[in-house]
Amino acid sequence: MSTSLLYHAWGLRGYTYFSTEYREGTVIFHIRHNPESLVCAECESDDLIRRGTVEREFRTLPVGGKPVRLRLPVQRVECRRCGALRQAKLGFAESRFSYTRAFERYALDLLRHATIQDVAHHLDIGWDAVKEIQKRHLRRRYGKPKLKHLRRIAIDEISIGRGHRYLTVVLDLDSGAVVFVGDGKGADALLPFWQRLRRSGAKIEAVATDMSPAYIAAVTAHLPDAALVFDRFHVMKLYNAKLSDLRRALQREATSKLQMRALKGTRWLLLKNAETLEEERRGRRLSERERLERALGLNEPLACAYYLKEDLRRFWEQGSKRAAEAFLQDWIDRARASGIRMLQQFAKTLAGHRLGLLSWYDHRISTGPLEGTNTKIRVMQRQSYGLRDHEFQKLKIYAIHEAKYALVG
Repeated sequence: MSTSLLYHAWGLRGYTYFSTEYREGTVIFHIRHNPESLVCAECESDDLIRRGTVEREFRTLPVGGKPVRLRLPVQRVECRRCGALRQAKLGFAESRFSYTRAFERYALDLLRHATIQDVAHHLDIGWDAVKEIQKRHLRRRYGKPKLKHLRRIAIDEISIGRGHRYLTVVLDLDSGAVVFVGDGKGADALLPFWQRLRRSGAKIEAVATDMSPAYIAAVTAHLPDAALVFDRFHVMKLYNAKLSDLRRALQREATSKLQMRALKGTRWLLLKNAETLEEERRGRRLSERERLERALGLNEPLACAYYLKEDLRRFWEQGSKRAAEAFLQDWIDRARASGIRMLQQFAKTLAGHRLGLLSWYDHRISTGPLEGTNTKIRVMQRQSYGLRDHEFQKLKIYAIHEAKYALVG
């Protein structure tokens, strides 16, 4: 084998091919330093004193399915310039690792199409070695996300694992990339993000979040000039939770078996949008629309709450902000006049968050993309059976916008 193949096949420069050895299915190429290429690993000076060698082997790219190793007597040198006494700079590998940079790049390429376990099996190395390769790559690329370009963001928390463990996630709504992952939930989890954001000089225009008092207070305190936007998803999610509680209370208070039977099993029918209810019967059973109409006909408070829910969805479909403001006030007035405590409380909630609701007409953003990201995070947790390395977990989340669903774990 010619020495030039070392450079063209594995990117080795400054080395000479010596011999080839075949051992237990592994190809081992013996190579040597070119004396004129030796430089200090500390200051890259070539003014050196040789101090013996250390025999080492490095995994590199396979050939024809056969694992390949490079065996090299690594020269120890003493630098006359800086006084360092250590191994000479290798060029093709990091001194603390037993594989070459080409091998590392090959593993990263495979990880774009296969799981860590698959790549480890293919390369015949340990799972933890592949994980460390990916972790170093993720740390270099995503360890410190840039915040200067941020303009519109979404904030939400996600539950991970058992024991009520939470992460607070901040998403760049323009790029779809996660720019911050904080431990826990609430305002305290966001403190490191506000510090980094202030140093970056970013000009945040709008923030999408739920109606959590902690998030509202944090955004108002740290981003006083940014618009706070409450989107449809969280508003309707909160309303549906209240509607389910109302149905449950009415079922407990029902005075007749007919009312109890009508309410039983209607929870999901109440939460479905009216246009998605099934019209066709299945055998002798009533259709979804018929079952719901029967339940609403026997329970006036539930009917009032349901029809107001369907009406509230139209708030985000108004032609202008002024029309939306008039619509919201009308809905609040009707809810207050209903005499139903649940609706009156929800009307009070909407009235207190009026500005954030109407801000949607100035900045049409939502936490929908972040909910999609949270789904991918849950898939990652499930496929990997949990990640014990907390730093690795965060790095995977930072890179999750570029991952396929099949490979997020």
